[in-house]
Amino acid sequence: MSYQVLARKWRPRVFAELSGQEHVVQALTHALERGRMHHAYLLTGTRGVGKTTIARILAKSLNCATGVTATPCGACPACVDIDAGRFVDLLELDAASNTGIDNMREILDNARYAPTTGRYKVYLIDEVHMLSKAAFNSMLKTLEEPPEHVKFVLATTDPQKIPITVLSRCLQFNLKQLPPALIGERLRFILNAEGIAADASALALIARGAHGSMRDALSLLDQAIAYGAGEVRDAVVRSMLGTVDTDYAYRIVEALQTGDGAALLAECDAMTERSVAFAPALDELASLLHRIAVAQVVPAAATAFDDAARVTDLAGQMAADEVQLAYQIVVQGRADLALAPDEAMGFSMTLLRLLAFRPDAGDESVPPREPTAAPKRPPRATAPAGTRAAAAPGAAASAVPPPMPAAAAPVAPRPVPQPAAPAAAPQRELRPLPLESADWPAFVADLKLTAIAAQLAAQTEFRSLAGNVLTLALPPTHKHLADRVYADKLKQALEETTGRKLLLAFEVGTAAEASLAARERREREEERARNETAFRAEPFVRDVLERFDATIRPDSIKPVS
Repeated sequence: MSYQVLARKWRPRVFAELSGQEHVVQALTHALERGRMHHAYLLTGTRGVGKTTIARILAKSLNCATGVTATPCGACPACVDIDAGRFVDLLELDAASNTGIDNMREILDNARYAPTTGRYKVYLIDEVHMLSKAAFNSMLKTLEEPPEHVKFVLATTDPQKIPITVLSRCLQFNLKQLPPALIGERLRFILNAEGIAADASALALIARGAHGSMRDALSLLDQAIAYGAGEVRDAVVRSMLGTVDTDYAYRIVEALQTGDGAALLAECDAMTERSVAFAPALDELASLLHRIAVAQVVPAAATAFDDAARVTDLAGQMAADEVQLAYQIVVQGRADLALAPDEAMGFSMTLLRLLAFRPDAGDESVPPREPTAAPKRPPRATAPAGTRAAAAPGAAASAVPPPMPAAAAPVAPRPVPQPAAPAAAPQRELRPLPLESADWPAFVADLKLTAIAAQLAAQTEFRSLAGNVLTLALPPTHKHLADRVYADKLKQALEETTGRKLLLAFEVGTAAEASLAARERREREEERARNETAFRAEPFVRDVLERFDATIRPDSIKPVS
């Protein structure tokens, strides 16, 4: 017997075997059980998600010898013939090759006749959006009021191209793309049944490479089995798909953490030597950053990752804003890769952007330059020995030259002035912690904080200071700001300003009315009230209000910059 590909061999035969389309299965099952079948269905979705499979199972459910049922037997002549593709009352048509009105008229003429062997005639029109406008118009009447023995199942990957007049006559089901985890489980089930050894990481690669299509995943699995001589191994699948080893992504993120530019460029050079495709490399790097972000926001979700331990470790080392910025840079670098002079240059430039735009890159001190020697001045011309400067004005010049000194006394060399010692850098003035909540906003406003850490500080209100434990109030609407990363930045800024070690405790509950944010909000309200009062006092405004019996929307009053 000839070999049958996995996509055909393992095509679901009943609704219970379908994966990931529970919303469609549930609706059709209830309709079959209650005898409320519609005469036309439209199945939409990307390739390989089960449109044709659902249509065939529906045809079996309608024509099974046991009666109209949601669980066809699979053994009667109708079920066997439908599975084999030879059931005469299931007409599968490809609209891409039967686009004209003549083809549609022939189909509709045959629809009038009763089924040959089954209970219903089922017309499956695949890629129905390829029909011409005339063909669509010719089927409207039949589609609205078909014979009792006819059911239409239309399938398409592009429902936007179907006329609204056709859409309104059908029950539409949108089939979802399958998640990689679900595809991986199905692949594992099939390989266990086939007795084929496989690496879990290899199946994960195939599941991601299928992009939500089960048929594509099974086709890739067939290719991997042939490529790996009967086994599905990680290295084989990576070579087949041209994907990059994930260790590159980990090393890049770790080098980014330490700010090691040499290590980043070394990784790029190593990938160039191994002829690694840079587009999939950036995809893998973006995927790793996404997993890190998920682990930071929902740590419990990280346990589902194959690399949960490494992802959790990196999530604890990186700030949330750093991960978000890095993800955006990588995604933009992926889009710009085609615009670079060559892919290696575009990839390395993306890595350099990651290093240059780290949130803490601006905090690093610039190494001092080595002092350069001052340019030497040319030696000044000195008068010959024994000469003197001209006499002061008004003094008579002597006609007789002064006598020469008997012997010049040895002159001790003048000491060379030593350069002054550099002035010590001014020490940062330490400030005591305020012990009153009224003094807290002004104290917080001077802290050197940015982004989310600054928002956290602005929303806090001083509660108490017991020893080194500083308790701050935080409104419940902003409790998400008390993340460990941002709390650590606030703690570090407080310690640098006060010169003392502190432990922060947050009291989440009541509104923080004495916070910096509350003070700024009150100031804005007061300014708005002043602006509104001044605006209403304008003679022109008063005149308009009186003439037209108008009112002023307070929120529309804006200061003119």
